[in-house]
Amino acid sequence: MKDGRPIRAKSGTNHEGTSAHNRRVMIDALRVNGALSRADLARATRLTKQAVSNIIDELESNGLVTAQDVVRKGRGQPSRPYQLVPEGAFAIGLQIDRHVTRALAVNLVGEVLARAEAVLPRGGPARGIATILDLIARVRRDLVRLAARAEERLVGLGVAMPGPFGIGGGGDDPWMMEAWQAFPLIETLGDGTGLDVGLQNDAAACATAERMVGAAHGLDHAVCLYLGYGIGAGLILGGELYSGANGNAGEIGMALLSASGPAAPLEHRASLASLYQHLDIDPASPDLYAVINRLAEEGDPRMAGWIERAAGDLRWSVHLLETVFDPQTVILCGAPDRLASRLVDAIHPLLPSIAEHRDRRLPRLQPGIADPWSVALGAAVEPIGRAFDPRFSAIWKGSPQPAASQYG
Repeated sequence: MKDGRPIRAKSGTNHEGTSAHNRRVMIDALRVNGALSRADLARATRLTKQAVSNIIDELESNGLVTAQDVVRKGRGQPSRPYQLVPEGAFAIGLQIDRHVTRALAVNLVGEVLARAEAVLPRGGPARGIATILDLIARVRRDLVRLAARAEERLVGLGVAMPGPFGIGGGGDDPWMMEAWQAFPLIETLGDGTGLDVGLQNDAAACATAERMVGAAHGLDHAVCLYLGYGIGAGLILGGELYSGANGNAGEIGMALLSASGPAAPLEHRASLASLYQHLDIDPASPDLYAVINRLAEEGDPRMAGWIERAAGDLRWSVHLLETVFDPQTVILCGAPDRLASRLVDAIHPLLPSIAEHRDRRLPRLQPGIADPWSVALGAAVEPIGRAFDPRFSAIWKGSPQPAASQYG
């Protein structure tokens, strides 16, 4: 127990050849719970005290954890808590959207140290890749200036952009970024930065951010219903982000609805793009979120009409996600905060589902991070997770983990 609360941690293993997994388990326990003693870590991870001591000594020598002052409680033995060193690792995250690109740098615990954004020029990757590489270089320079040893402790570059990946709709589909998906983005960014690169869709990135610093922190089962230009669901299942066979898990925006009239994808009816069209707002406007929040707060009748229609479709979406994935909670994220608050209110009452059980401790639906930088934050956190989060593949013999993943 820690301050009366159970310590949350994944189990380590005392078998041979599993030291990499156990190091990740230890780091994850400190990330989720904060400072813990060696005894706390041994109980929570089910590792031997000797194994915990060996790993803590190794992590401390590598500059990833540090000891706090000794704590004395009652008549028991004094203990020394250990915590993560924020400067132990750094990563850069990149969001590529239809009209804007954002980059930011974080430390080991997800604190943002530098950020920058730029308008993405028309013309697809042929023109946009130079803008993106310049943006990454600018954030990287700022990070190195702000944090000692940042360059040598930079673990990778995470990239997030709209999906789905690899299906090729043909033509210039305004709901997809097909030119960017066909472009060798991972290789180009890897060559241009010298960093290991991972790619995930924007909903998965939002879920990654929620898991590190948001409403999904410490949860093993959560679904992040992401409202961006399109709609997606970031799936946290069994404490890990689930991406599916091709990185397209959770593409709920493509689900067809036919409750009123011809069948149409969910994202054509309830996404922010549908709101922009409804309000005749330029999605490339630099003060886009401020405009939407103002209209939502003022009770603009056009906004109210869209919210009422979108809430019905999103209510169905929450029901579907609860039925299929049985999460601890569904988190509405991505939308500006005033709009998100009104949508959550309008979606209630929720449809009956298997989520209605007596011992619920979390709301079935709650708002998440309402920040246009949340996707870039999730993209930046992904390389941290790739380097330090527990993954079952780490204990599968003969299954080395790749340095870079196409789909995170």
